[in-house]
Amino acid sequence: MIDKYGRTIDYLRISLTDRCNLRCVYCMPEEGIRQIPHTEILTYDEIMRICRCMADLGIRKIKLTGGEPLVRKDCAQLTAILKALPGIEKVTLTTNGILLREQLEALMEAGIDAVNISLDTLDPNLFQQITRRDCLDQVLDGLKAALSYPQLSVKLNCVPVIKQKENFVAMAGLAKQYPLHVRFIEMMPIGYGKQFPFQDEESIKGVLKDAYGPLIPVTERFGNGPCHYYTIEGFQGKIGFISAVTHKFCKQCNRVRLTAEGFLKGCLQFQKGTDLRKLLRGGCTDEELTEAIRQVIWNKPVSHNFYETETTQDETRVMSQIGG
Repeated sequence: MIDKYGRTIDYLRISLTDRCNLRCVYCMPEEGIRQIPHTEILTYDEIMRICRCMADLGIRKIKLTGGEPLVRKDCAQLTAILKALPGIEKVTLTTNGILLREQLEALMEAGIDAVNISLDTLDPNLFQQITRRDCLDQVLDGLKAALSYPQLSVKLNCVPVIKQKENFVAMAGLAKQYPLHVRFIEMMPIGYGKQFPFQDEESIKGVLKDAYGPLIPVTERFGNGPCHYYTIEGFQGKIGFISAVTHKFCKQCNRVRLTAEGFLKGCLQFQKGTDLRKLLRGGCTDEELTEAIRQVIWNKPVSHNFYETETTQDETRVMSQIGG
């Protein structure tokens, strides 16, 4: 699938649910959000049909997200179904890690290729302040379980909402202690994230250089997305940065997003897209579904313009409703 700007689109992020067992301050309010009724969320059969059509068009990699994807029943079963689709090369998961340990064996049997665990701090008190939950131990148990499978690619996603230098050093230190990649992700100005200034990449790299020595750029790719990586002497894993605002990577964007309600989006910032659920439940043919998908790909916006200008087309939903 090629869009009108010549970009190859081969990566689909699927939100399985808007529900989450955390209440991170930059994602949703303490009382949570209005949850989408189960009847309005795509069924696994509907997801499979969409993915089958998208695989025929050239989608090769799928990321399962949420909300928290593991709160939806039978996530491993869906993983196995998607892995079996002709053309699909990788199925990966982004999770907060709380339920990972108990579900990991089933996910491995289903063929999951990689797990990204969202974790912003190793300090129990700060963790509770950010997530409004006291469950850091469960997350760390999930991380240890994931690391027990040498064939599984493990990454940590850290949104630097905590500005203390010590927190950056501690999080990066996990890549020294374990064979995993730690990625620092700039705060996205979507939903509640607009209330938090992002921490720029260069300042974090300066802190890590002072603590661990030079960061050496690497050109090797370690996944489906836009992260760029550095190696540090003595580290088992890499340090990565996903800096959508300060290091805009729209020219290389290869993804589209499917919300839990079945809305296919070409860009995170904008509302523009197509309601695939409406088509599915209206009795569309595979040809009609495929053409609708093709049109979203072709009309994918050339780039986001966060902090540049606001438009009436800007997304109004929060990240848990879009798919993180």
